[in-house]
Amino acid sequence: MNILVLNCGSSSIKYQLISMNDTTELKAKGLVERIGLEVGEFTHRPTGKDKYSVQTPIKDHSVGIKLVLDALVDPQHGVLSSIDQINAVGHRVAHGGEYFKKSALIDKEALEYIRKCSELAPIHNPANLMGIEVMQKMLPNVKQVAVFDTSFHQTMPPEAFLYAIPYKYYEENKVRRYGFHGTSHKFVAPKAAQILGKKYEDLKIIVCHLGNGASICAIKNGESVDTSMGFTPVEGLVMGTRAGDLDSGALLYIAEKEGLDYKGMNKLVNKESGLLGITGKSSDMRDINDGVEAGDKRSIYAHKAFCYRVKKYIGAYAAAMDGVDLIILTGGIGENAIEQREEILKDLKFFGVDFDPVANQTRGKDAVITKPGSKTTVMVVTTDEELVIATDTYNLTK
Repeated sequence: MNILVLNCGSSSIKYQLISMNDTTELKAKGLVERIGLEVGEFTHRPTGKDKYSVQTPIKDHSVGIKLVLDALVDPQHGVLSSIDQINAVGHRVAHGGEYFKKSALIDKEALEYIRKCSELAPIHNPANLMGIEVMQKMLPNVKQVAVFDTSFHQTMPPEAFLYAIPYKYYEENKVRRYGFHGTSHKFVAPKAAQILGKKYEDLKIIVCHLGNGASICAIKNGESVDTSMGFTPVEGLVMGTRAGDLDSGALLYIAEKEGLDYKGMNKLVNKESGLLGITGKSSDMRDINDGVEAGDKRSIYAHKAFCYRVKKYIGAYAAAMDGVDLIILTGGIGENAIEQREEILKDLKFFGVDFDPVANQTRGKDAVITKPGSKTTVMVVTTDEELVIATDTYNLTK
């Protein structure tokens, strides 16, 4: 069964073609960028063949998706003999609100609910919808599935998801904590349990998805019970360009001082803050590590602030679950940033983390980075959100 996985952003399309039968095989992946600009970019990477790239105007998502479909059946660069060999399409959808507690087949009703959630995710959901609607026109007889960033966290209890603001804003406007990165948290936690030979549903797990966007999730007996991102992906950890936890009073003060409207404040907390805001130079942890080595004061601040916030959430979630059996680090930073992992973990011995600095010298592969006998196990686990989307699509359409 060939499943096309699409992740449509406002000006980009990421895709993978995954074959799922007795075995799972990545057949091709690629990226469409700069949609709507004068010159767009398309990169197609078929497994076992040379990469194919082209620069061309890409007016909209329909043009971008046609490039993808044409590349998949191209005599030289393709991996399919006919577009009819695509059996299902799985879409990453940012926000499912309270409507979707799990992935869903896309029908008229589901589309309407996804459209309603665009109010909650005005940057992401409209782009996700565009991808769905274009695919419905191009492959009208192929089943499609929506996989939501938020659905895994719908098991959170009210004490975790409610904000302490007038209750009418929850009742009337659905303002609450939703959480994101659900596909990643949902993937790495059972994977780690399987590697350890333990039953996922019996464990208390803290997953740290650390990348340019970052979030932490507390998973108890197989269910998300709390997560650091909130109503939007801005809340929680220090991120690449997002502020993370911030006193709302400080926002009001800055808005008044600087004369900033909603758009200005939105840009401030989403695009100008986080690691970039502290350093004034870069949101990339590799650049920050270089700055730390060179003794740059603001790079040191950014490094320590990032790690401190992660450590603080780990402690909070261990308290919330009355203990922790397993801590997982994943995402671009979690899987690769040796320095940040050590800073986060080196002082957690008080609740059973016996950190192993030698085992920590690893990048981009699954590994246990605590010593044998450590009461709490810590693992680096590689994530694969596209595989989650493909798996859910397979299970809903097979």
